[in-house]
Amino acid sequence: MSDWAVRVNDVSKRFRLYQERNQTLKSAILRGKTSKHEDFWALKDISFDVIEGHTHGLIGSNGSGKSTLLKCLAKIYWPTSGSIEYRGRMASLLEVGSGFHLELSGRENIYLNGSILGMSKKEIDSKFDEIVDFSGVERFLDQPVKNYSSGMYVRLGFSIAINVDPDILVVDEVLSVGDEEFQRKSFQKFLEFKKRGKTVILVTHTMPVVEDICDTVTWINKGEMMQTGPAIDVVKKYQSSID
Repeated sequence: MSDWAVRVNDVSKRFRLYQERNQTLKSAILRGKTSKHEDFWALKDISFDVIEGHTHGLIGSNGSGKSTLLKCLAKIYWPTSGSIEYRGRMASLLEVGSGFHLELSGRENIYLNGSILGMSKKEIDSKFDEIVDFSGVERFLDQPVKNYSSGMYVRLGFSIAINVDPDILVVDEVLSVGDEEFQRKSFQKFLEFKKRGKTVILVTHTMPVVEDICDTVTWINKGEMMQTGPAIDVVKKYQSSID
């Protein structure tokens, strides 16, 4: 298809699980043997396209490889084999607030984290009020984030990342962060993304969310792709497998 935004081609990801590992060159010489390990394939030959403007869900049980694939999509991991292609600016919402400096204020971290996510100072300036308003941390904006509650920390991180305004957004379970009101606001933000023709790839265990906002879905089990296609069809097949 000519209108794809993300193309995943035969992606596999291997991790090495060490049973005995030499910590230094000296220990390797003294022991006279190499480290022992076994290969663990978290992903095996995964392929699918995400159409521009579509929301694509990744579903499966815990440990199936969803988050590993998402980290490959976000360029945190590199596939052992295969490739991932993009058309457009990509941003990820995986570890919300991971770019924060605890000693800096919320205000300073908006500029720091925004720049890490690829925004210019001019872009951050133009979105500053919207970020603060969405996060609900205005009263504490000039306090060090080390003094924030976990909920405030997550809300501010989410608010910054959601305002990067990418063409492609990669998301891991962020619809479950914060209190009920913030979750509702977050859900509305994703609906706005859809209306504006943005491409979203998300991992979630909440099937009603998948059915509500996803156009297509890929189901992964133990690193292998079980099915990919229209959301309703794949969710139905997945749910029947766990009933």
